Amino acid sequence: MPSPILTVRGVSRSFPSASGSAPTPALQATELIVHENDFLTLLGPSGCGKSTLLRIVAGLDTQTSGEVLLDGRPIQGPGADRGMVFQSYTLFPWLTVQENVCFGLRERGLPRAVQLETAAAFIHQVGLHGFENHFPKQLSGGMQQRVAIARALANGPRMLLMDEPFGALDHQTRELMQELLLGIWEAEKKTVLFVTHDIDEAVFMGSRVAVMSARPGRIKLDQPVLLPHPRHYAVKTTLPFMQLKAELTEQLRSEVRAAQAMDALASRA
Repeated sequence: MPSPILTVRGVSRSFPSASGSAPTPALQATELIVHENDFLTLLGPSGCGKSTLLRIVAGLDTQTSGEVLLDGRPIQGPGADRGMVFQSYTLFPWLTVQENVCFGLRERGLPRAVQLETAAAFIHQVGLHGFENHFPKQLSGGMQQRVAIARALANGPRMLLMDEPFGALDHQTRELMQELLLGIWEAEKKTVLFVTHDIDEAVFMGSRVAVMSARPGRIKLDQPVLLPHPRHYAVKTTLPFMQLKAELTEQLRSEVRAAQAMDALASRA
């Protein structure tokens, strides 16, 4: 088997307490391997540390212990080798669609002609041809997130890191965006680490689903998704999809119950 793109080894994260008491653990020693072309969806109850782990991989936060390796090298901060897409659209409101997608390419000093050609290709891929000169405020939420995805992909990252990117969208738009991103992944085979709390989304999008335990989180289950590609939304009505969803629902419910029990104990302390 080829070397993994991403290795998370014994990673934990604790946050200092404002009152000066013991630090609050968000992640306990966590192990995770991501291989080339994986679309790994990270699923878990609220507050379990999913986004904390993703931010550590992105280089936006630092682990308390353990190590995170990208292509065998320690991650020591943000880098163009990881494209990040957040739930909020994080576009530059003063730049057009085209200039938002060109931004990273311009920062890398690429020739203007290369910037425009690359931006045009990814704008077309996310279905926004004709909107190049629009500003973010002129776009719907789903369209803004398409721009954010195009901007991340345009830089040619080794990995795409996505933190509940469709969480703010309405149900119909969310499903369309799932199909759009999955189609791009099927065409590009970009390696993706995708955080979600939605079980349907995790199963539909993922080649693997990693389930995290209640806070402090760790990976408790790493489940391959053996549904065929190309994957159409109708797969959600099939027996294999529903069986895997039922298994993951039970796993997640047990962790939610554990989190509620811990909160109840803490409130009585």
